[in-house]
Amino acid sequence: MHAAPHHHKQQPAPSPAGGRRHHLPAGTAAADAYDVDVSPESAGWGYSALRVLTLPPDGRHEFDTGDSEWIVLPLSGSCEVDVDDPSEETPQTFELAGRAHVFAGPSDFAYLPRDARATVRSDAGGRFALTGARCDNRLPARYGPVSDVPVELRGTGSCSRQVHNFGAADAFDCDRLIAVEVITPGGNWSSFPPHKHDEHRPGEESELEEIYYFEFAAAGDVPGLGYQRVSPSADGGTDVLAEVRDGDVVLIPDGWHGPSMAVPGHHMYYLNVMAGPGAERAWLICDHPDHAWIRETWPDQPVDPRLPLDPDPSHVRAARPHGRFGPSQ
Repeated sequence: MHAAPHHHKQQPAPSPAGGRRHHLPAGTAAADAYDVDVSPESAGWGYSALRVLTLPPDGRHEFDTGDSEWIVLPLSGSCEVDVDDPSEETPQTFELAGRAHVFAGPSDFAYLPRDARATVRSDAGGRFALTGARCDNRLPARYGPVSDVPVELRGTGSCSRQVHNFGAADAFDCDRLIAVEVITPGGNWSSFPPHKHDEHRPGEESELEEIYYFEFAAAGDVPGLGYQRVSPSADGGTDVLAEVRDGDVVLIPDGWHGPSMAVPGHHMYYLNVMAGPGAERAWLICDHPDHAWIRETWPDQPVDPRLPLDPDPSHVRAARPHGRFGPSQ
């Protein structure tokens, strides 16, 4: 069920008159060396960025971090990350063990500061996500061990999902970047109830731009798929109902996002990248008032027995059936 992703050829979704596309099918956001290259400029916003890099055996890729901080996260395969940080006397190298695929549990990762030069090298080849955020402050380059990645089982019943909080605001120190992974078993819904974080309300809601990057577990030779909904939180806001497949991206500048729906028989993975203008790096959400009640039904149901979807259950730190004190991804 965990075959390599099938990158389906699709035609880009039509753009609203005078607007930007929010669903980017696989290949439509590719640029230069990257399978996916979403920058603040291409997205039409101020902070969040995502690149996905495929390296062949003995491959390498060099890049400048520029005005952004980055986390290098293996999606499949292992790599070494060299960082030439002007604030350090000598370059640093981080060896990332990585993983076989995105359904094989969390991965270790490397944090890269702004205004540095980095090289990603892989002896066996692989795919690597670069989650980024435009930022002001330079934090030190660091290694993030897999043993320090908090893994949650969130929700119950058909809303059960597994969350890898490797770059969550309360788990790893960054200037603006927030990033997590979500595994949704086939047939389940995640990002539910629908929620938003598109306005600054101190103590209640953060203003965050968000990127969703999708992969799916194939069933034999049959590639997986799912559906993503974003509905407007204000007149003229983001409105998306997309069939999503391997390598697809959905951009969410505003609006109620969710559900993210995994079709039966195919587990769904998505990588969330967020950043925003707030002085406080926080992930505060507001549930859709029509659907918030669903949380009250979760204590009466068990967590999906297919979870944790991880060969090492010791990674799981917490089960949060209510989901009341964190985001509803």
